[in-house]
Amino acid sequence: MSNPSLTAPAPDRARIGGLRSITLSRGPIEPNTGLLDYVVRNDAHTWIRRGGGLVAYGETARFTGAGPGRFAEAQDWWRGQLATADVDNPLRQSGTGLIAFGSFAFSKTSAYESRLIVPEIVVGCSDGSSWLTYITSDAGADVTPEAAEAVLAAYLDDVAPERAPHPGDRLSPGILSEGEYMVAVAEGVRHVQAEELSKLVLARDVVAELGAPIATAQVLRELAVRYEDCWTYSVDGLIGSTPEMLIKVENSTARARVLAGTLDRANAPAGDPDYPQRVLAGSDKQLHEHSIAIDSLTRQLEPFTSSMTSHSEPFVLQLPNVWHLASDVTAQLTVDGEGQVPTSLALVEALHPTAAVCGTPTTVAGALIRELEHLERGPYAGPVGWMDAEGNGEWGIALRGAVVESPTRIRLYAGCGIVEGSQPEAELAETWSKFRPMIQALDLSS
Repeated sequence: MSNPSLTAPAPDRARIGGLRSITLSRGPIEPNTGLLDYVVRNDAHTWIRRGGGLVAYGETARFTGAGPGRFAEAQDWWRGQLATADVDNPLRQSGTGLIAFGSFAFSKTSAYESRLIVPEIVVGCSDGSSWLTYITSDAGADVTPEAAEAVLAAYLDDVAPERAPHPGDRLSPGILSEGEYMVAVAEGVRHVQAEELSKLVLARDVVAELGAPIATAQVLRELAVRYEDCWTYSVDGLIGSTPEMLIKVENSTARARVLAGTLDRANAPAGDPDYPQRVLAGSDKQLHEHSIAIDSLTRQLEPFTSSMTSHSEPFVLQLPNVWHLASDVTAQLTVDGEGQVPTSLALVEALHPTAAVCGTPTTVAGALIRELEHLERGPYAGPVGWMDAEGNGEWGIALRGAVVESPTRIRLYAGCGIVEGSQPEAELAETWSKFRPMIQALDLSS
């Protein structure tokens, strides 16, 4: 791997934990591979799209929490870290300086520990330029450009081996069998038809049992290459490539991408380029599901904004496994009396869970999910991403992913939006289309 020359501007320090950090501007990253050249270890934290984003290693500080207050407690912890940190960050752009990667439980009743992790070393890339951040809690550490490069080199020297398919690899049913999932979907439709709610999202799991340990770095590279329009994430054993951006905050602008309405590309007729537009945009069921999702997000986001724009009609997003109806939302955030805008994590707390992953009304949908799924979602469909010291951040919804439960056991998750017109057989098939990214990246067959 190349080692670009460093730019070492004069320090611009602010007493803002016992954490100390330095951020350095670096040369351009190889455009064909981007940050993937740095995804070489199985313990990487990643947030990558089209070669840009963040790759990190190590752990300098950690927050864990559970229950309804998990977001507010995490934000308080982060403020406490920032209040006493010694930060040298002349770049002052989103994703530089002190950052934390995060993964939060889907449900406030979940036993899964939501977490923020401050890494030791971070390589970032945006618009072709790159930077390196070194973070330590060691008061005696040498926090210099040379030390940062040495720490990075030490991590990159320990390259994880790649993995070939093993005869012992197999895919097993999860908590619900296929038949039991279809029964759950039918029961969900019954509740929708009874007008108890307008949409319900029901998920299921399958388990990959491997004959040899997972090569997580290899899986992440596969996902990032195959699904370059998605955000490939890895935080403490939660891995995947999500097409759905819950919220991105950069300075005073917030952006989100909402997906609802799915069509499997495996069943598409050849030579019919209008097929996805006709079937998705021409389907009352799909449009209804999408309108519920977009209305849910914009309604929750509106109190934090001075203006907001979104597509008048959803567009068809093409991914290697499926087509989705998608809408992008952009909002200008309201500045409070102290000149501050809401942080990305504050918006995550306000927006989660959206109708796209829970249903609506949220309280009714949440209770039915617990009744019908029989599944501990853990971090599945919860917020995953990163935040920096300025409140910027990118938080996706943990979809198209899995939890690494042990080196040879990986639990995959997929869910579907249930509305009045849903058919159990079709929803089951849709879950398989959503499992496909992880199944392919693990080099398994269903």
